[in-house]
Formats: sequence, C-alpha cells, structure tokens
Amino acid sequence: MRISYNWLKNFIDIDKTPEELSLILTDIGLEVESLEVEQSIPGGLAGLVVGEVITCEQHPNADKLKVTTVNVGQPELLHIVCGAPNVRQGLKVIVAQVGTTCHPTTGEPFKITKSKIRGEVSEGMLCGEDEIGLGTSHAGIVELDPQAEIGSLVKSYYNMEDDYCYEIGLTPNRADAASHLGVARDLAAYFRKQTHPIDVSAFKETSTAGTAVVVESPADAPRYSGINIKNIKVGESPDWLRNRLAAIGVRSINNIVDVTNYILHDLGQPLHAFDADKIAGNKVVVRKAKAGEPFITLDGVERTLSDEDLVIADAEKPMCIAGVFGGANSGVTAETTSIFLESAYFNPVSVRKTAKRHSLKTDSSFRFERGTNPDITVEALKKAALLIAEVSGGEVSSSIVDNYPEAIQPFEFPVSYAYVQRVIGKDIPAETIKDIILALGIEVKNETAAGFDVLVPPYKVDVTREIDVVEEVLRIYGYNNIELKTQIKASLNTSEKPDREVILNQVADMLIGNGYREILSNSLTKDDYLENPDTAVKILNPLSSDLDVMRQNLLFSALVAVGYNQKRKNGDLRLFEYGRSYNLENEQYVERQLFGITLAGKKDREQWNNQDRSVNFYDIKAVVDALIARLKVEGIRVEEYAGTYFDYGLSYKKGEKVLVSFGAVSKKNLAKADVDGPVFFAQLDWDLLIKVIKKNKITYKEVSKFPAVRRDLALLLDDAITFDQLRLIATRTEKKLLKDVQIFDVYKGDKLPEGKKSYALSFILQDEEKTLTDKQIDSIIQKLIINFEKEVGANVR
Repeated sequence: MRISYNWLKNFIDIDKTPEELSLILTDIGLEVESLEVEQSIPGGLAGLVVGEVITCEQHPNADKLKVTTVNVGQPELLHIVCGAPNVRQGLKVIVAQVGTTCHPTTGEPFKITKSKIRGEVSEGMLCGEDEIGLGTSHAGIVELDPQAEIGSLVKSYYNMEDDYCYEIGLTPNRADAASHLGVARDLAAYFRKQTHPIDVSAFKETSTAGTAVVVESPADAPRYSGINIKNIKVGESPDWLRNRLAAIGVRSINNIVDVTNYILHDLGQPLHAFDADKIAGNKVVVRKAKAGEPFITLDGVERTLSDEDLVIADAEKPMCIAGVFGGANSGVTAETTSIFLESAYFNPVSVRKTAKRHSLKTDSSFRFERGTNPDITVEALKKAALLIAEVSGGEVSSSIVDNYPEAIQPFEFPVSYAYVQRVIGKDIPAETIKDIILALGIEVKNETAAGFDVLVPPYKVDVTREIDVVEEVLRIYGYNNIELKTQIKASLNTSEKPDREVILNQVADMLIGNGYREILSNSLTKDDYLENPDTAVKILNPLSSDLDVMRQNLLFSALVAVGYNQKRKNGDLRLFEYGRSYNLENEQYVERQLFGITLAGKKDREQWNNQDRSVNFYDIKAVVDALIARLKVEGIRVEEYAGTYFDYGLSYKKGEKVLVSFGAVSKKNLAKADVDGPVFFAQLDWDLLIKVIKKNKITYKEVSKFPAVRRDLALLLDDAITFDQLRLIATRTEKKLLKDVQIFDVYKGDKLPEGKKSYALSFILQDEEKTLTDKQIDSIIQKLIINFEKEVGANVR
C-alpha cells in the first residue's frame, strides 16, 4: 500500500520530516518497506530560476542565434546565447544556470556548462518546455508572466512541491489503515492529536427523488447509499488530482473515475459511478445473481455468475459485481452526462468468496473483503459529490438514498488494567493506557479502578477481544519503550532430551561462523513447485495463484531466495533455513521438520590472494559432513541420490531412512524458479536427526599414548564401485584397530582399461594399549586386500 506524505497532511498536522515519520510508522505497526521521492515532473525543476532578458542582440557569427544578457537576481548579469525565435528584450524566462541539471521530456538528463558558441560566451540556457520536462513543445522558450519575480525558483512559480511516498507492508488484519485517513488516525493516536474533520459543509442535496434503490439481500449489503449527479462533463482531471494519484502509483483515467479512486485512497471507502442513462427502469437492485447468468466485466471478459455472487443490477440486467468489479456496459464514458454514485458496505465474507471465485483482485475488493467502515458511506458520498462538482461541473440532482435498516454495532467487551500490564510486561500507568485507547477512537464506559468496558468502532475489525486491545496499546506506547529487565526469573528446564532448540542453535552457530545466513520463508507456495501433486495440501481460499499450496520441501523456498538475490546482483550466497514441509498421506495431514542448506555463486569473496572459484558439489558435501560430525551421527550409509531435486547428488541413510540428501539442483528446477545455476542444496530430515542423536551417549576415552600408523593402497576398480563400499568393507574387516579410511587420489585415463578407475586410499591404524608391530600392520593390510579383491574385484596396483 502506498501512502503520500503530502496527502497525509490533509488529515493531520505533521512537523516531522518524511524520514522521521517513516520510523514512527514502522514503530506503530505500519511497516515502511521503502520511502521514495515523488516528482510530478522528472527533476522537479530543481535549480531553475526566473530571469529577465535585459538585452537581446544578433549573434555576430550566426544568423539564427541571439546574444542576451539576463538578470537572475544576482549582482552580475548572465551572458547567454539563445537560438529561440521568440527571445526578446524584457521577456521573463526560465533560466538554467551553469551547474544545473535539466531533465528533458525525452532523452537523458544533461548538465549546463559554461561554453563558447560561435565565439560568444554562454553562461546558461533559456529553456523551452521540452528541455525541462514541462511539455513537448519545441517552438521556443517558455514565456512567463511579466509579474514573475526575478530570481525566484521556477518550482515555486508553478506551485510544485516534492512529495514522498511510503510503501507500507499492510498486514491483512489492518483493514482500518488501508487509506490516508486510516494511517492518519494511527499517527494522531501516537502524537495525541486530533485528525482534521472531513469537511463536507458545502454539500447541498435536493429533495428530488433520484434513482430508486431496492436491496434484496441485506445480509450481503447491510448498508447501501447512493446519489444522482447531473450535468457532468467527462474529461481529463486537473493537475492536482492527477498528481495526487500518480504519487501513489494510480493511473489517471478521467475526472469522474479519478474522484472515486481518490476517495478510496483518501477515506478507505470504495465508490462506483454508474452512467445514470444506462440504468434500465431508473432502478438499482442489490441482489444475488442467477446461477449461470452471463456478465461482461470492465476488462471485456464474459464471466458466468454464481447464485452466491452479489450483483448491483438495474431492472433488467447486472451492472456490477458488488464490491469487486464494474461492468463493461454501465460505466462512465466520454459521453456520460449524469451518474448514479454508489457508496456501500458489503459483507466481507461474501466479497471475499466472489473475488476468489472469479480470480479478481481490485483495490475495492481488497478493502471490502477485509472490512470497510459502515459509518462513513454517506460522508464519502458527500465529499465525492463536492469533488465531482469541482472537476466536472456536475450538480447534485437528488437526495441521498441510504438503505441501512440495522446499524452495525461496535464491539463491546471489558478490559482490565492488570491484564494489559501483565501481558505487556510493564506497569504502564492506568491513565496512559486509557489515553491511548481513547486516542485510537475507542470509547470507554463503566470505568472502575480495575478497568472499563470498551466500545470499538466497527471499522477496527481486528479489535474484538481484550488481547487485541493490549496489542493496540503496545504498538502506540512503543515496543522500544518496554525495557529488558536485569533479572529474569526462570524455572527448571523440563524440555525433552536432546533439546531441539539447543541442537538447532549449535548447528546455526556453526553455519553462521562459516559465513552462512539464516532465511525464513513462507510455507505457502505455488503448485508449480510441488514434488508430488497427489499428496499436496491445497489452500481452499488462496491469496493468489502463487500461494495456493503448502510447500512439500525447502528446496523452492531456497531457490526463490536465491533468485531474489541474484536479480539484485547478490549472487554469492550461503543460506540455511529451518522449516516445515506439509503433505497429505493416507488421508492424514503430515508435517515434517526440515533443515535446508544452500550454496550458490563464488566460494569466497573476490580478493587479490583468493582463488576465483565457484562453489561445487564438494563444498555442499563438506558442510553436510561437518554437520554430521558435529552432531556425532555414526553408522551412515551413502547412496547415489535417486529423486527429482538434483541432477546428481548423494543420500545419507540411517537404516532404510534418508537422513539427508544433497547435490546440484536440477536445471529443470532452476528454470521453474527462474534461477541461474549452478545451485547446490542439502535437505536434512530434522525429525529423524533428533531421533538418531537421541541415542548418542556422552563417553570419555583417554587419549592414546601410542602412535598411529598410516598405510596406503592403490586399487584398480570398476567405475561402479563407490568409496563408501570400500570404507564399509574396511571397517568390517578390522573393527578394533582401524580408526579412519580416506581417499586421497582418483585417476581415470588412457593408461587404464575401459570402465576402470584407480582409487588411492589411506588407512589409519592404532592400538590404544600398545605400539603396533609391522607383523600386525601387514596382517591387517593383507586381509583388507583379500576382502577388496573378493567383494568388489579390486586389483592392487
């Protein structure tokens, strides 16, 4: 959601800079994700001043150039060469002095420098419209009002001011803040100020009856208001209105539609304007659609309606899907001269289901399906009518129709001071708690020393319980104002052994110490990322097509993070995530705790003494092996990976269950997530890991006083033989004295038979009670050779 700094000033006096206000908004629960300067004209006419041409003479060396002296309010006149046909003595002009950057309507910005033009010095430029972004005309320089003040800023002459736009990450529960008025209410509570009242005192309605309104489904449309406006002239909106909407990223359409969009973002109340001459029978009927009823929406798509959809119809046909999308044949066009303006409160559940059913998301449905303010529909109509009169010449031609048979009541419940203080963890004075609640527009009654009852206005849809009031108090009081205590009371630790959180912290500390960063991603994902669609957990009412299923793995969460970073030129990544997967197995929902590790890009930061190398399979293997060793997991069986995640990889098994799989993410999966490879990923079954290490026992063994011995063997093997097979043969052959087996060389080449390879292995032997003899060592090595030959057909080289 985008909020304009200047627009907020319509509702509240602000003495904070845009940057200061950004921090305050975030502190009170309206997280500012970005703050941008918005200029209605690129460059904002910065540096341009009003000047007066004092002299204007023919250039001695060019027929089409003039040499001028220009007064810009400085002690010295500027000498400027100009080729415009309309330059003349006494003209008030726009001057770009040396050092000013001009932003033309088309092309790249350019900086004004002191120069010589055909032998004459030029200390600036007299500007045309297209040279500074004011328009497209190149017929000559801009001629200003003769009364314009010399030396004043052109920006002030055109009454231009920079705006600042906040991108606010509005959480779904904060429907009350989905407008400039809503944000201003929160700021007013923080500053303990009052918002400026909505001034509709100039509104005058007639007693003439307008379009008749019949509400056949009051449960879905508890309040429906409307008014007729005639003699409108549809056209382009004035600059101030187009600039206001442009500042928050809304495209101008025409003056009538722009007013409805303005009120939506201003007050949070969606409006819809119908061409009154197209309303059959001069009658608006709010009803349920007929099953299978066809309807063409504004985007030109014919949709088949459900009997659960609420529509705004006339005497013959639907004109609009209520709260969601208008119709192609009933909206405002260039020929429209009179309108029926609708302002309503629709049932949020009804709108949400309809929007989902037809895969439609609009600014109106965004607000209606979260809950708008039922008490503001008439005020919004009046303000819109005044604006329409201002921008189109329209006149109110009827009384206001307000169908509101049963008023929506505020939420009422008790609040205890002690409860608020206990949950917050600080003894905030009772008077402060009460002041914050009142400042938020919540009424207080039945007050006692212990607490009071609250009446929460219907637009605060997320404040229905005492704990919700605590959250409201805390965000306005300030999370940063809750001090950490120097003493923490704790009870005995009764958590299960091993403690999952302790183990997780050990692993996280190890990875962070090696340059990894933890990520936390959404458990909702899109069905393109499913590993097995048959076991997918699907969302019944997804927010979007990209968030319609629960994830079945951590791979695509990691790839989304990699892609996001790559697109921002941050491709060297070491990431890990602790999260859940979700599956439907045997008609039961199954959650598994997983741990993912991701590598992409360069192995090390670019530096003069570092080798410039990309990460590879052995880097992900190294971190997996280090993690396994850190947690002292033994008895691992290694197999080649056989799933769909990777082009190649390994699986570490404990028994018949896969503990961890890792490898190079397949090109198919990289393409799905729009990621440039290679990317290496490992996924651990955390639940299985905890079960495995639960059996570990803490043991102590004295360090041996006797030396270890190393012996090497070079074996000629079939290509299919793996190192893990050789390691298992070796450990079975000598269980007591063999301490370690490693591979230190692999060779494949022309000197070996086809289908063969050479492995060079090292064996560490040690007796903890005495020094090994050559006879013992040779006996063990001989047994190893015999078993290698027998079990895998190895030949000693």
